[in-house]
Amino acid sequence: MPPALPMSVPGASPVLEHIPELRESVVRRNVRGIVADTLAALIADGVLQAGDLLPGERDLAAALQVSRETVRGGMQILATHGIIEVIHGARTRVISADVGAVATGLREPKRVNSYDIEAVHEARLLVERRVVAAAAARIDAPALDRLADSLAAQHAAMTDPVRFLICDRAFHFTIYRACGNRALADFVGDLYTYMMEHRRKAVSRPGAIRSSYDDHRRIVAALGAHDPDAVVAAFTVHLERIYTTTLSILKAERNQAAQPV
Repeated sequence: MPPALPMSVPGASPVLEHIPELRESVVRRNVRGIVADTLAALIADGVLQAGDLLPGERDLAAALQVSRETVRGGMQILATHGIIEVIHGARTRVISADVGAVATGLREPKRVNSYDIEAVHEARLLVERRVVAAAAARIDAPALDRLADSLAAQHAAMTDPVRFLICDRAFHFTIYRACGNRALADFVGDLYTYMMEHRRKAVSRPGAIRSSYDDHRRIVAALGAHDPDAVVAAFTVHLERIYTTTLSILKAERNQAAQPV
């Protein structure tokens, strides 16, 4: 689905408003840059790692809710910086996790990993539930449509953990931004990235994607009803699931490390 064109382009000359072809060209470049930034953020967060194959253009466009042309343009930007490798006739591969040259302005997503899991879980329960309650009251029809499209993309990714996590991130960030407070949305977005390498392992377990998808369906239904209490209840179940599955991965790794060689 191609993104809606904005009524004006920030920083652009007013003359562009009267030249549709030039205006559309500027918007396309801006949207491709946003896609490049999104992909860079996915790498910085650990959703995508060096060596990973990206989903195909069609699937990635569905996950990010943009056109295939826009995805192609965003990938070209990252390829120019040596972050991904685009080979004709083959899947695009992440070849570097160093996104600094592209993702200027990104916060330090992995800094949250310096905190223990109990502290991060408590922070998510305290702040994220307030954020999603505000989102329930403020969310508009276009955002609800994006969440519905995201659910469809998630359902198509039931057997692909990396593709599902790309959809999952877009899903959560759409809800966070709907709260109307950018500072809070950014803060809970940072908390979302906690120990993403363990989340990758957790969603690879049998039935894990289906459970998260079912949580997401209940969250969208509550948001559509503009029911803050129902949204908070659904999100609490979801956050507890994330906590327990991540904790189980950590315990399994500790037990394995303690085994004699």
